[in-house]
Amino acid sequence: MQNISRRTALAFGAAGAALSLVGFAKTAQATPETAAADVAKFTGGKAPVAGKISIELPEIAENGNTVPLAISVDAPMTEDDYVTDVLVLADGNPNPGVATFHFTPLSGKADASTRIRLATTQNIVVTAKTSKGAVYTASKLVKVTIGGCGG
Repeated sequence: MQNISRRTALAFGAAGAALSLVGFAKTAQATPETAAADVAKFTGGKAPVAGKISIELPEIAENGNTVPLAISVDAPMTEDDYVTDVLVLADGNPNPGVATFHFTPLSGKADASTRIRLATTQNIVVTAKTSKGAVYTASKLVKVTIGGCGG
């Protein structure tokens, strides 16, 4: 076993701390391009068409910790043609993925509501897939006065 001096141990500790800070700073910055990449992964590369999705969000959210969100997809919910998945992204959060909802024809309607956490003013992007391969999208800007992710 090789002896390590106190000075060498402190140097390794400082280097490790610096590397971890650089790593955290890099992962805490999501961009709209990151959200677009997540949408492309969700759709399998198919370009979504705007429309058929309604998003209910407040225009201004005073507290980003709990922002009410309701989505609805105007599509048939029959055995042959129905909404299978809905992806919700927040392009300004450290991690843009907010929620994914799964539906079946037994769901009756492709509606969902929840509360989300937003770090700053940003776009909420909702993308829906149907069983026939159609992909729809919509987005809405939310102004956040006090961020919910420590901001």
